[in-house]
Amino acid sequence: MLHNKEILERSVINEVQGFQTIDGAGVHLVRVLGAGTVDVYDPILMLDSFDSTNPDDYTAGFPMHPHRGIETISYVYKGKMMHRDSLGHEDTISDGEVQWMTAGSGILHEELLPASERMLGVQLWLNLPKQDKMVAPAYHSIKTHEIEEIALPNGLGKLRLLAGQYEGHEGFKGQYLDLDYYDIHLEKEGDFLIKTDNDRSILIFTLRGSVNIGNKVVNEKTAAKLSSGNIVRLNNNGEFAQVLFVSSTRLNEPISWGGPIVMNSEEELKKPLESCVMALS
Repeated sequence: MLHNKEILERSVINEVQGFQTIDGAGVHLVRVLGAGTVDVYDPILMLDSFDSTNPDDYTAGFPMHPHRGIETISYVYKGKMMHRDSLGHEDTISDGEVQWMTAGSGILHEELLPASERMLGVQLWLNLPKQDKMVAPAYHSIKTHEIEEIALPNGLGKLRLLAGQYEGHEGFKGQYLDLDYYDIHLEKEGDFLIKTDNDRSILIFTLRGSVNIGNKVVNEKTAAKLSSGNIVRLNNNGEFAQVLFVSSTRLNEPISWGGPIVMNSEEELKKPLESCVMALS
């Protein structure tokens, strides 16, 4: 444990509450982070949240479309997501599983969202470093048996280790950026401390319920960027809170964003994705 004189508790320095929008072929979702927040939340480019009990909100899905220069990380806590891409992958993730797609030099994919009792989840766009923008595209799914669940102290919740590491526990690791990704469940009066390195870029997203960070209440469907420090304290005064914790390394690189493609210059955006179009045909 850290001695008191060494503790620097992180606080909330920026908040973005999501807003309702429609994307894909008619999918209703909550857009939280996007082109206007990339500097503050670097290296996270985008965060979309899905939460509906009405299949008409999402079953239209996302027809075949390109990506380049990023990784898309989809976490489906409730429901299903079916994936098909120009590399020939066809896969389905469901309750509590993760889809990790490296777009790299270019990929086409589609996402179908079959009807379920509740569609609840999040998609992140993780920026690729400049030297890795044009790596070979790849697809990986993280299934339930690969995700460790760790009980929190005093039986007041659990941590699902979606990716990275936590206190000696190891999960799936991406190749290009060091990313720790936790799904934290806090029961009423749950209080949880997470040790962090000072220089990590940390994002909190309240998927369900609200959570206290320091003296600040972060309401549901809100992203919060945290200050530097070596401790994050999460406290739940409500009935239940489900909080996503994302920790990575800030890139501090120029960004040129063109729809589903994110590169470092306007010239790079213009390069065609001929290889992945040919692969699909």
